[in-house]
Amino acid sequence: MEAAMAVVEAAADRALAALSRAFCSAIAIFIQIQGCLICLTLAFGWAGAYLVRKKVIRDMRRKIAEGNSFAFLYDDVDELEHSVQKNLPRVSVVMPLKGFGEHNLQNWKTQITSLYGGPLEFLFVVESKDDPAYHAVSRLIAEYKDNLEAKVVVAGFSTSCSQKIHNQLIGVEKMHKDSKYVLFLDDDVRLHPGTIGALTKEMEKNPEIFIQTGYPLDLPSGSLGSYCIYEYHMPCSIGFATGGKTFFLWGGCMMMHADDFRQDRYGVVSRLRDGGYSDDMTLAAIAGEHKRLIWSPPVAVFPHPLASDLSFSRYWNYLRKQTFVLESYVSKVFIAVLVDNFLYPISAFRSHFAQSINWSGIRYYLRNGKISKIERENKSKYTDLGGKHLYGKRTYPPNKSLLGYLTRTLAQWHQPKKYDV
Repeated sequence: MEAAMAVVEAAADRALAALSRAFCSAIAIFIQIQGCLICLTLAFGWAGAYLVRKKVIRDMRRKIAEGNSFAFLYDDVDELEHSVQKNLPRVSVVMPLKGFGEHNLQNWKTQITSLYGGPLEFLFVVESKDDPAYHAVSRLIAEYKDNLEAKVVVAGFSTSCSQKIHNQLIGVEKMHKDSKYVLFLDDDVRLHPGTIGALTKEMEKNPEIFIQTGYPLDLPSGSLGSYCIYEYHMPCSIGFATGGKTFFLWGGCMMMHADDFRQDRYGVVSRLRDGGYSDDMTLAAIAGEHKRLIWSPPVAVFPHPLASDLSFSRYWNYLRKQTFVLESYVSKVFIAVLVDNFLYPISAFRSHFAQSINWSGIRYYLRNGKISKIERENKSKYTDLGGKHLYGKRTYPPNKSLLGYLTRTLAQWHQPKKYDV
């Protein structure tokens, strides 16, 4: 027995010694230094974003203390005067919808109950009346019909671009003829009552702004998949959260000049319509080509609840979709970091050769950076990340332990199936 234990200990010592030599090699030290530099850069970015947001909050509290109880809406209380409010420009809010999930109704209510004082209309755009979102949002509009200018638009099937872009363009076609600005919103963000006013004020102040964008503040639900999404978005948030000029763009919140679409300036309509897959990436490319200004005010942050039943397989498909486009939390975030860093190169390699992706039951094929073919599989139960059922009754599993979740995920990986979003 003692001899066996001695053999095991000797083997363990040899393994530890080998690992020690490996971690002390030149390549290992280079990788460690690189990792430290990346983490340090991210830390400085998050610190800068924190300082910007802290300054905004500090100024808001100071103005409230000075007597402006509406500082969360307007810096200057005089802007609440009727003479100012009646001259605010008309804004059309276009929201492409897909499915109906646990957070959608609450999100939609925060969007339509905006305290913007100017003319405001909401256009909820669905693919067809068969989408559960159609009936849900129709009931919501009926509930607020006396205090709301809104309608549901049926866009039909896309043939030359992604369904989301198709819905957005149809919504733009249906917007009011007097609208000066159009605000594109995802249906999974919670809107502050003063957001539309703040975005419009910046557009009025600086007519050179081509696109004004907000950024998501992810709220992980507890599942590993939601923490992976949270970790994935954390570095991206730095480019938005510092406020001012940026080259980042988030498709969940984009305010633009309505006439840019009416007149197809810079090819915004044609570039999106003819093979467009990602709305934000396409518009960011247009802005870069024509040296147009993208602006991100520090107040434009949106809580972004992640689905409570976000499975790891759906996160994997989301990662594939993102690489396809791009050709307290400590323990779970650490795991998510490991998962992301392991899967991202695999996803990038796969996407490069596959050149296709399934997005909510629709498979898109890419050629020369544009969509070349669309197939409607109609097999997906869920949308991309919102945990929204596309068809049938919504059901949500009860909260389970991390061990139970991993067990179920492992079982799913052994089942032959497509990883649909």
